[in-house]
Amino acid sequence: MGIYTSFKDHPHSLRKKLLPYALYALLFIAFIHLFFFPTPTALPSTTTTTTTVDHTLIPKSPPPPPPPSEVFVETEDNSNGCDYTDGKWVHDNTGPLYNSTACGTIKEGQNCFSHGRPDMGYLFWRWKPNKCHLPRFDPNTFLHLTRDKHVAFVGDSIARNQLESLLCLLATVSPPNLIFSEQDNKFRKWHFASHNVSLSVYWSPFLVKGIEKSEETPYNRLYLDSINDVWAKDLGEIDMVVLSIGHWYLHPAVFHYGDSILGCHYCNVKNHTEVGFYDVFGMAFNTTLKMLVDRRIDVIVTTFSPAHFEGDWDSLDSCSKTKPFEENERVLDGMDYEMRNKEVEEVEAAKKIAKNSKDFRLEALDVSKLALMRPDGHPGPYMYPFPFGNGKRDRVPNDCVHWCLPGPIDTWNEIMLDIMKRWNF
Repeated sequence: MGIYTSFKDHPHSLRKKLLPYALYALLFIAFIHLFFFPTPTALPSTTTTTTTVDHTLIPKSPPPPPPPSEVFVETEDNSNGCDYTDGKWVHDNTGPLYNSTACGTIKEGQNCFSHGRPDMGYLFWRWKPNKCHLPRFDPNTFLHLTRDKHVAFVGDSIARNQLESLLCLLATVSPPNLIFSEQDNKFRKWHFASHNVSLSVYWSPFLVKGIEKSEETPYNRLYLDSINDVWAKDLGEIDMVVLSIGHWYLHPAVFHYGDSILGCHYCNVKNHTEVGFYDVFGMAFNTTLKMLVDRRIDVIVTTFSPAHFEGDWDSLDSCSKTKPFEENERVLDGMDYEMRNKEVEEVEAAKKIAKNSKDFRLEALDVSKLALMRPDGHPGPYMYPFPFGNGKRDRVPNDCVHWCLPGPIDTWNEIMLDIMKRWNF
């Protein structure tokens, strides 16, 4: 009775006595759960890439993502090949692998962010092939595949644009060292000491021998049966060539082949037949690829990159779009289609010549459709610093041909790396 009365009169005393036992029981249960059901830990990463996305130049509030069906999702694919031309641009919140201030090899005219471009939405898109997977660029993989090798970019300013994109991508893991430069940076060479890799660029806008126009001679002179020795003389030390030309063939020119003059394009020269430039464009590739097949030097041909002028070069809306074209909103046609087709035809013809060669690889890096769909990726008026700094929308020059860095042209190098991996370079 007394015990009962004590519990009734002092309800907290029982709690005090039972509380330690309850805590011991809970600790024992927690120990049993932890021992038999451990918390899962993250699996170790399978990639050797040490790059991280630097968002310092990406707006803190990026454009809102589109509906889930349009967002980029990484998927695996085990196919041996990939039709990169069949696909679309989809939103990707990850952003670029580098930023425009951390990379010191960007040409001023393509450094869109530092020149005051206000919109950053163009940085948040990835190309997604419909039937295969395009991995993000892995700089360590590229450097591993090209260890002790020399890769040369030969062509016009688009070739230089692609090279500078590649330099920025690689610089995220290994700093490039400029070891050679001449003629206003038209010929440059970098070295990556970590893997003994060399990258170079050769200004050769026709691939074949050519004399560029001047005040005295207002048209180019091309010799379609002769390789431009400016870059051909160094082929003994080059392991892979990336060819990229096109836009200079639109300029006035006289075309030579051997001792004959085939005609001219828009040159206003008496006694010369006016001819189109598509066939001579193909002839230049034919001459170049035959020589490279004979030398057994691996080749990648980056196809024609369309411009996006929607008016005069100094029009306010010359290339003012801020997002990619929708699927089927624009198709590859006209000059863009013809230039791309000539390149692909010549690549396929050269492959047939070299089909029995086991030590030669050749592929078209077919980016014409991908490029066509990105009118938002050009510097436009921001080829110059802060063109509207005074608040006025003045008529200023626009660059609707080259590409911002970072920007869509980084995708060219993602595809190129995937081609090289399938080559087992």
